[in-house]
Formats: sequence, structure tokens, C-alpha cells
Amino acid sequence: MAVEIWQGSSSFAAGDTPYGFYDTDTEYTSSADKFSVWAGRRLGHPIVDIELQSGSFYACFEEAVTEYSAQVNQFNIRDNLFHLQGQETGSVLTGRRVTPTLGRTVFLSQQYGTEAGAGGYIDWKKGSISLVSGSQEYDLNALYGAASESNASIEVKKVFHDPPPAITKYYDPYSTTGYGTANMMEGFGFGSYSPATSFVLMPVFEDLLRIQAIEFNDQIRKSSYTFTLINNKLRIFPIPTSPQKLYFDYILTSERNNTLVTSSGEPIDVISDYSNVPYNNMQYQYINDVGKQWIRKYGLALCKELLGNIRSKYGAIPIPNAEMNMDGETLRSEAATEKEQLITELRETLEQTSRKLMMEADSEESTRLQEKLSKVPLQIYIG
Repeated sequence: MAVEIWQGSSSFAAGDTPYGFYDTDTEYTSSADKFSVWAGRRLGHPIVDIELQSGSFYACFEEAVTEYSAQVNQFNIRDNLFHLQGQETGSVLTGRRVTPTLGRTVFLSQQYGTEAGAGGYIDWKKGSISLVSGSQEYDLNALYGAASESNASIEVKKVFHDPPPAITKYYDPYSTTGYGTANMMEGFGFGSYSPATSFVLMPVFEDLLRIQAIEFNDQIRKSSYTFTLINNKLRIFPIPTSPQKLYFDYILTSERNNTLVTSSGEPIDVISDYSNVPYNNMQYQYINDVGKQWIRKYGLALCKELLGNIRSKYGAIPIPNAEMNMDGETLRSEAATEKEQLITELRETLEQTSRKLMMEADSEESTRLQEKLSKVPLQIYIG
């Protein structure tokens, strides 16, 4: 049975393409037959026979649209991935504007907040141990981590071991029994206005100086309240003289070192890398004429490649008194070159519209505009 080849016309129907990506797109379905006629004539029909069928043209057309969509989507993923990581994967991003945010920067800065005790995504927990009279050294891993965190590694962030506040050694400056800050109203001749004593308000700096004096006295003349903490081995100064509780804040090192940490309320299925950014095939009807022209050229190169593969099956065909050489290798070589040029041209065009280059162009335009405006003569008003 003879194999039917291209007759110069076709009638597209849903299901004629290998994948059917665009079979419901009315503009695509109406363009498929037009592409077939155009590509066939560009390959030499009807002057020469084209050893292709309508399905061959449809397959090349579908692949060309898909390749264009893939190239544009690859560029968009590279350009926007920094701002898309952590977003839900359920929302299709094809044809949608991606607005840069500070979300990723803030998320990373939260890690510094955890270390500084000023925020973050890791909870600070509170623990305590019992100090023993006369005992100065305590192993927090053994005394607390093993018992309360099932031998999990802990990292102590803050130890509450401070001297009593100086104000406790300083009489209330507003009290009538205050240390040098209150006097009997009779001393000022106001005794007849009050049945008892009242107050004389002292300046705040007087309180600060007195508190500072108390703190310096305790620090220099007495054993200072301090501690050392190395590998969760705690050494207390001064040596406790009575049983008491010592409190501290800590985190679990497993939580701090968890590279899969997420913010509160963040969904599980999020964009993590290049592989799951939800860019799908474009709809043919929404591709502009510039893109459609690229698709037609790339589709023609695919048809030429396919035709070259078919003709390469036989290097020559015998005819009476001679043989006819096929041009399969030539077609394949031309097709490979054309495909490479089209891909390179498209990628270069896309790169020129990257967010980085557009910001640089905007900055350059702003600078040039400022230079231009600076040369505009200013009017002089004489009053």
C-alpha cells in the first residue's frame, strides 16, 4: 500500500496532535492548517513532493508552540525564583505579573533575630535548676537537657543570675522615711497646712548617682554576681550560700539547625526550586504576533528536520539510466542551524528584558533625564 504524502491541504481536528496541549484553543486550531500550507510551500510544494503528512505538520507546530512557551517560562523562572520561593504551588503563574517583595529578606533576617533574642521563628524555652549551697559548677545538659528534653542538645541563650537591684538598697525617694530626700514640712514653714509630713521631690539624676554608687560598691568591694558558660557547663559566682533556683532561657539546637524551618501558617506545598515553579504552557491565543512569527519559523525548521530524517533513509533513489541523490543531510544541517539561531535570538531578547537590566536601563534613563533638565535655562524673575 502506498504511503500518502502531503497533498497541499488539510483539515485539523481535535486529537490530531500528539499531546493535544492546544486542541481546545480556537485560534490554534484555525492556525494549524494555515501553518501546514505555509510550511509545505516553503519546503517546495507543489514543485516537489513533500514526504510528510498533515499529522507531521501538526506535530511540528505543537512542538514549536511548546518550545516557545518553555523558553519564555524558563526565563521567567530564573528572573523571579528569588521572590517566588515559599509561595504556594497551587497558583498558576503563566501570564501573571510577579511583584518583588521583601518577604525572603525578612525571612532570612529572622534567623539573626533568633540569635539576638529579638524575634525569629524558633521559640525560646524557659528552664531552671536548683543551686546547692557550696556548689559552684553545674552541667545543664545532665541536669536539664537529659531530663526535660529527652537528651536533646540545648543551647542556653540567657542566664538569670544578677545581683539584687540597687534600688532595693535605696530607700524610696518619695517616702517620708526616704534617705535624705524628705524633710518635715515645718522646716519650710508649711507645717500648718498638713497634719503630718509630706514630700520634697529630688531631681532624678540624684537617684541615678546614688544607685550607681551602690552598684560600684557591690561590684568592687564584694563578690560580683556573674557566671561562665562553656559547652553548657555553668560556673556560678559567688558560690551559693543557700539552696535556690536559677532560671535560664534556651533553644533546641535541632530547631536552630533545621534547614526546613517555615514561618507560622506557611503552607506545606510551596515553591522550593526550579522544578516546581507553576509555569504552564501558554495559551496560543494570548501569544502576540512577534511570538507567533518565531513559532512559525521554528515550526518550519522542525518540519525541515523531520523531512531531512525521512529523506536520509535512502541516500539515493535509482531511476532509469541514473540515480537521484536525496538532500536529507542538507535539510538536517540547515534545520539544526536555524533552530540554534532562533533559540539564541529568543534567549538574548528575553535577557534584555530581565528585571536587572530593566532596572539598570531605568536608572540610566533617569540620570540622562536629569542631565537634560539641568541644561534647560531657568527663568529669572525681577520683582
